[in-house]
Amino acid sequence: MSALDVDMIPVKMQADALFRRKRLVSFGLPALVLAYLTYIFFAFDIPGLAQRFEVDNARALVADSYSYKTHVTRDNRSGEVSVAIEGERKGTYEAGTAPDWVALGNETLIDLGEGHVVTFGAENFMSYIVPGYGEITAQPSRAKGVDATLPEGDVPEWINVSRNRMTVTTEAGRLTVTRNRTEVFRYFAGWELFFFTLDSPYHGLGFGEVMARALGGEAADIWLDFWTNKMWRHSDVAWALFETILMAFLGTMGAAIVALPLAFLAAKNFSPLMAVRQVMRRFFDFFRGVDALIWTIVLARAFGPGPLTGALAILITDTGSFGKMFSEALENADQKQIEGIQSTGANPVQRYRFGVIPQVTPVLLSQILYYLESNTRSATIIGAITGGGIGLLLTQAMITQKDWEEVAYYIVLIILMVMAMDWFSGWLRRKLIQGDEGGR
Repeated sequence: MSALDVDMIPVKMQADALFRRKRLVSFGLPALVLAYLTYIFFAFDIPGLAQRFEVDNARALVADSYSYKTHVTRDNRSGEVSVAIEGERKGTYEAGTAPDWVALGNETLIDLGEGHVVTFGAENFMSYIVPGYGEITAQPSRAKGVDATLPEGDVPEWINVSRNRMTVTTEAGRLTVTRNRTEVFRYFAGWELFFFTLDSPYHGLGFGEVMARALGGEAADIWLDFWTNKMWRHSDVAWALFETILMAFLGTMGAAIVALPLAFLAAKNFSPLMAVRQVMRRFFDFFRGVDALIWTIVLARAFGPGPLTGALAILITDTGSFGKMFSEALENADQKQIEGIQSTGANPVQRYRFGVIPQVTPVLLSQILYYLESNTRSATIIGAITGGGIGLLLTQAMITQKDWEEVAYYIVLIILMVMAMDWFSGWLRRKLIQGDEGGR
């Protein structure tokens, strides 16, 4: 073996060791990630979650977000029949009136379409003719409960019947019978009464008719009817959106105003005392280390609910974040510009004003505008806790689990609000940082 071969042995051993480490990393990391995912799969009970998932409930939830249901209800104690949209008192038809698919009289006939017909007869009797299946009848009473009669054969899955309750769910609608009440739901696509309620003179008019009346001098009345809609509460929703944006704006801008002077104390090139720098940096870590939601709960207990409490929670959290970012921007400032201002005889305040602030302004504005956009989303959740803004309305609509089209309405508005804030912050950033030429 030559001397060259002997010298190459350590190099070959090093190369082999390097390749072994690379192979170990290449196979070890994926194996570690796979093991962690397997742990999560069982630790979070993913199989149990899949078993608990109800497809019918999910389908009904999605359908409820883009449709509305009209309730036809008979009080089995008094025999009174009422018709209401979404079952709300504000959407109830006047006594003796109903949509064209409901015929009121001694017997109430409810035509659900495609041959599905429900009849409210005398003495609480009801029948439901289901095409392809037969006639379902029931006569609820306090003594016998729900005395239901079904066609012969096995009970299908879409019928749930017991002594005190019967539920029939078909593609045409849903029927629920209890001792005290018989109710039929029929779904329609759209958000009914979104523009005008039943008591409005403009309800049921087409777009052309409404526009003709508006041009005829009724524009103010039309707008007032829409703005004061008792079911969709457009005026309250608009005010809630304003509160959410105001909460984000006050919190973000207030944090920027507080953090800027404190950042000078935390910057190495502006604060020579290490003790002062460390105290300010730990101060920033403390405020940004606690999430805004935690500050919201603490402040709500201290000052009570309200949009101002939410704005204060954002201010405290962002003061820590801004302080850290602003101090880092100040440490990267060009000292030559500061020295140039100092050579003119400027005092420290003037050196900071004309030698430092112009340098860091683009960075600071970019960060502030980004946080303003982000806090608009955060203010929605914070508002649900502090009792203000669109977050509160969204939470109330979700808790009721009744009018999911309102939930969809609020979510759409939140998305549009975030998109608008994104566009506004981008436009303002171009104007303030890049100038008119940069925005073209």
